[in-house]
Amino acid sequence: MSAESTGQNEHYLRVFRRRFQAWRGTRPFWAGLFVLLSGFPIMYFPYANLQIGHLTLAMATTGGAGSLIIGVLLVVLGFSLWFQRHVRTFAGVAAILLALVSIPVSNLGGFVIGFLLALIGGAMAVSWAPAKEEQPVVAAQQNTAGAPQPAAAGATNGAGGEFDDLSGTTPNGTNGRHSAG
Repeated sequence: MSAESTGQNEHYLRVFRRRFQAWRGTRPFWAGLFVLLSGFPIMYFPYANLQIGHLTLAMATTGGAGSLIIGVLLVVLGFSLWFQRHVRTFAGVAAILLALVSIPVSNLGGFVIGFLLALIGGAMAVSWAPAKEEQPVVAAQQNTAGAPQPAAAGATNGAGGEFDDLSGTTPNGTNGRHSAG
């Protein structure tokens, strides 16, 4: 073991932070956080009893059940943005629509706090795109001589780009057929 190796001597909090940053970088983390946080004021305010001195102000409205449903859906959409990033467009559009519905249903969208958080988080979710993975460079397969290569099983035949091999072992496994539905 040399002094330069940091694999086993590294503090567990640094390891956790590095892994969290790597996890966070592969998904719309901030969009999910905004959408998740937007659900709480929308759920809370219709059921809140505010104390101002000896005065109790009840915010109970007829839209209390609707506010609870909207808030829970926004929290679930926030978690789904974190753990199922492939639904980011659906979750973003649904968060924006739920934010718009929360204006008349739940006290102006949780007194505009939940509305703005859901709107910003939904827009961030729709606009997020995963980073492109770098393709490995394979220099050994390049033919510098320019000589034609013999056709192998599964090679394209040049007419329409379909495969000659009908054994079902083509790279995409479609056997030259396209799925139309």
